[in-house]
Amino acid sequence: MEESAQGISLRLAVSAGLTVCLVAAEVVAGLFANSLALLTDAAHNATDVVALGLSWYAVRLALRPAHSGKTYGYHRAGILAALVNSTTLVLVALGVFYEVYRRIVSPPEVRAGILAAVAAGAFVINLVTALLIRRGSERDLNLRSVFVHLMGDVFSTLGAAVAGVAIALTGWSGWDALAGALIGVLILWNAWGILRETVHILLESTPEDIDVERMVKDVLRVEGVRGVHDLHVWSITREMRTLSAHILVGEMSVRDSAAVQIAVGTLLCDKYGIQHLTLQMECENCLPDTLYCDMAPGANGSSQHAEKPDYLV
Repeated sequence: MEESAQGISLRLAVSAGLTVCLVAAEVVAGLFANSLALLTDAAHNATDVVALGLSWYAVRLALRPAHSGKTYGYHRAGILAALVNSTTLVLVALGVFYEVYRRIVSPPEVRAGILAAVAAGAFVINLVTALLIRRGSERDLNLRSVFVHLMGDVFSTLGAAVAGVAIALTGWSGWDALAGALIGVLILWNAWGILRETVHILLESTPEDIDVERMVKDVLRVEGVRGVHDLHVWSITREMRTLSAHILVGEMSVRDSAAVQIAVGTLLCDKYGIQHLTLQMECENCLPDTLYCDMAPGANGSSQHAEKPDYLV
């Protein structure tokens, strides 16, 4: 059974509360121990609080119904939240790299015992908050961005704890800066994946797991279909996919045309997960009869084609 928005909101709120307490503890301990790894993780956790808050608001906003001003509703609020969350991760990583450089040039003394103890406690709290958000993150990009935030903290606090132990054993405080650098790389890597996917959706690109050429061939196999053109496939969210297309059929009654339309829609829904479709049935070619419509300024239907395209039969 799919979880309600209220359940998701509660999990986000609990995670945010735990993270706020962790940030306060890490800032105090980091300043006292003079540890970059702890202060870096505190900064990362602070962005997690913002990320959790944005995600909570996006979940609530998505519940609002569609209206004349927002005909698709507010489903993309979660995508915008994921974009902001991933962008903050990039900024945090850049700040970390700058501080790493400063500390490598002039390594300060680090209190290894405090670093290791606080980082170990932070690891447990981060793991709990990450597991709270995990459910549903494989389908929802908004939750996914927060989950990546939190899992980045899980590994970064583990790295900080290891750095504390290494400093205690070797006496070299440079381990703290190296742990900070590793955390920064991890943050940047995770941020890039989320940022790339959010931009992909906002640009209304074709979902990456859809092979358009194969999909068109499948549609052409539907009885009664003679061609496909003016095709658009995009996503509102990761799971909400939309398609519009012109379907060329032969001379037939409206009832028969509707039957073809239903068959095409059933195919696209069952095989490609596209549930929101707009199919325009035509018995004559309209111009231009290209598979992908040219929507550039000045484009019109005056183009001529010497040969019949291979997606018309």
